[in-house]
Amino acid sequence: MIVGVVRETFPGERRVALIPASAAALEKEGLEILIEPDAGLAAAFPDDEYKSKGARVAADRAEVFNAADVIAQVRTLAANPEQGKADVDLHRQGQIIVGCAEPLTAGEQIRTLAERKTTLLAMELMPRITRAQSMDVLSSMASIAGYEAVLIAADVLPKMFPMMMTAAGTIKPARVFIMGAGVAGLQAIATARRLGAIVQAYDVRPAVKEQVESLGAKFVELELETTGAEGKGGYAKEQSQEFLAKQRELMTKVVSESDVVITTAAIPGRKAPILVTEDMVKAMPQGSIIVDLAAERGGNCELTRLDENVDAHGVLILGPGNLPSRKAYHASQMYAKNVTTFLQHLMDEKQFKIDAEDEITSETLVCRDGEIVHSRVREAMGLEPIEKPAFEPQPPAPDQQTPEVPTSEGSSS
Repeated sequence: MIVGVVRETFPGERRVALIPASAAALEKEGLEILIEPDAGLAAAFPDDEYKSKGARVAADRAEVFNAADVIAQVRTLAANPEQGKADVDLHRQGQIIVGCAEPLTAGEQIRTLAERKTTLLAMELMPRITRAQSMDVLSSMASIAGYEAVLIAADVLPKMFPMMMTAAGTIKPARVFIMGAGVAGLQAIATARRLGAIVQAYDVRPAVKEQVESLGAKFVELELETTGAEGKGGYAKEQSQEFLAKQRELMTKVVSESDVVITTAAIPGRKAPILVTEDMVKAMPQGSIIVDLAAERGGNCELTRLDENVDAHGVLILGPGNLPSRKAYHASQMYAKNVTTFLQHLMDEKQFKIDAEDEITSETLVCRDGEIVHSRVREAMGLEPIEKPAFEPQPPAPDQQTPEVPTSEGSSS
C-alpha cells in the first residue's frame, strides 16, 4: 500500500501533510511513502530527510497520484478549488483522499470528487471523542493560530505588552481582550500572559471560566442567558440576533478599555458572527489593535477584510488568513501527527479499511463509491438524508478543549 504526499498548491500554503518522521512511523505499518519532489521544502523538510526515513521521491506529481492508494494533503480539492482544478483528472477511482476539505461549504468540489469515485475523508469532521483527540487537526491548528495572533498584535501595537519599571518611569502593561475561549482563545490567553499583558476573556459558554482563570486571565461575565450555548462536539452554538445585539451592547465597555482585541468565534459551516461593530471600534483607544481570527469566515468584526490591514477610526484591524502556515515547520509536524494517527487507525492487517460502523471513520467519511455519504454534508448541499449511522455518537470527552475555527481552515487550516 502506498501513501502519496503532494506539494500544496494553495497560494501561501507552506505546510505539508506528512513529515519525514511520519514516513518512518507508517513504514512500520507496512506502508510505502511516495512524495512529490520538494513537497515539504516550504516547511523546511527537504527530500533528503524523507529519503533518510525510508520514503521514495517520485519523478513528478502525476506519478504520486497514479501510484498512491492514499493521497495525504493539507488542502484537498475542496479546500483549494482554484489551483486544485489541475489535479482533478489525476484522481483515480477508489483512491482515498485524506485532508482538509471545507466539507460543509465546498459543495461543487465535493460533487466533483464523488463523480471521480474517490473516497474523501475530511479531517475537519473528526469527532470530539477521547480516542480521536490525537487526530484532531482543528485543535492542532487553532492552537497555532491563537499563539500567532498574539505575536502579530505585539509586533504591531505601538505599546509594549509587559509592565516595565525603568529610569524613565513605569510603563503600564497592555490590556488584551480575547473573545472566544476555545483552543485558539486559550492559547492566545496563555501567550499574552507570558508576554506580560493584563488579559480578559469572554465566551458564551460559562463552563470555560475555570480554564480561562487557570491561565491567569479574568473571565468577563455578562448578564446574558447562555443555556444551550454549547452545540454538538463542544462548539459554541449559533445564537439569535437578539442575543448577539445584547452581547455587543454589554461588551462595548470591555472593548473600549482594551489595547488589543483578539476574536476567535466561528460556527462550523456558517458565516462568523459579528461581535465587534463599527461603533465598538470607534470606542477603542487610538492606536489599538483588533486581530480577527475568523477573517476567513467573514470576520467577527464588521470592518474586517481577509488578508488586509484596515485602519478605521484610529484602530488597526487585521484579518490574517491561514495563520498556521506562518509556522509551517511545527504546523506540519502537528498536522502530520494527526494524519499519521488517523491512517494508523484505518489500517487493518496492512490494508486500509473504511469501516462505516466505526465512529471516527464514518464521521469523517464524506464521499465513497460515487456517493456523498455524510449526513451533515448532504444537508448543507440540500440533498436528501441517508440512512442513519449504526451507532449513536458519543458526547465530547470532558477533558477535551474546544476549538473554534478550522481552517483549513482557512482552515485548519
